[in-house]
Amino acid sequence: MAIFLTKESKVLVQGMTGGEGMKHTRRMLAAGTDVVGGVNPRKAGRTVDFDDRAVPVFGSVREGMAATGADVSVVFVPPAFAKAAVVEAADAGIGLAVVITEGIPVHDSVAFRAYAEQKGTRVIGPNCPGLISPGQSNAGIIPADITKPGRIGLVSKSGTLTYQLMYELRDIGFSTCVGIGGDPVVGTTHIDCLAAFQDDPDTELIVLIGEIGGDAEERAAAYIRDHVTKPVVGYIAGFTAPEGKTMGHAGAIVSGSSGTARAKKKALEAVGVRVGGTPTETARLVLTQLETERDVTHS
Repeated sequence: MAIFLTKESKVLVQGMTGGEGMKHTRRMLAAGTDVVGGVNPRKAGRTVDFDDRAVPVFGSVREGMAATGADVSVVFVPPAFAKAAVVEAADAGIGLAVVITEGIPVHDSVAFRAYAEQKGTRVIGPNCPGLISPGQSNAGIIPADITKPGRIGLVSKSGTLTYQLMYELRDIGFSTCVGIGGDPVVGTTHIDCLAAFQDDPDTELIVLIGEIGGDAEERAAAYIRDHVTKPVVGYIAGFTAPEGKTMGHAGAIVSGSSGTARAKKKALEAVGVRVGGTPTETARLVLTQLETERDVTHS
């Protein structure tokens, strides 16, 4: 199994005919994703050839869903049009909208997150790499060839660290990897993913990647304490961040001791999460934890 995205998912790409949309649609198709259409009102009625597959272009998400049964949309549109794209997808009743676009104004993200929630649409992102259930489907820009299907669930603020942990643990493999994005406002949180992985019978262990800024990881720690029985291994990006410097992600804002990597590590360790000092050490902790779990099971 997997969370949020499976081999049954039917994917529309809003902005498929743009440069990034074309490139990543081709990659998603190569990964086995069932991309059933693109959305561009100015190019409706055309088809786009991707190697051995012709993908139709629809004038709206609603039209694409009616014609194909799509239940996922991946958004590759410029920041100024992202809010309208998500609102359109939510109005059409799409189940999942994966917003890859970065640079979206925070007030737009606040508005479309609230609107999508009201309409029953899950938003992943914005400013995220998307999500992948290896061997099943890939919605976004995560490389599909760096890992394999397995029993680790991964949720991460950082795209780059998502890729690194996927690669370092490629011999074990993943049920689903979710890049939730590093903006101050995101549609799907660490907690949402923790809850889904906890309920997924094929996820044996959860990897949580956070970063400096905000209190998402502290809130995740409280949720783990009260609701998660599966082992969780964590990593916090930003231990070496210099004080007073602006970091890459818009959400990485540190005020005093609040939001520091050290404070987040302490909160997670207090609820039994093993936290690595580097991505490589984190991968080693995962392997050790899995060996421990299996020894306990077989004893």
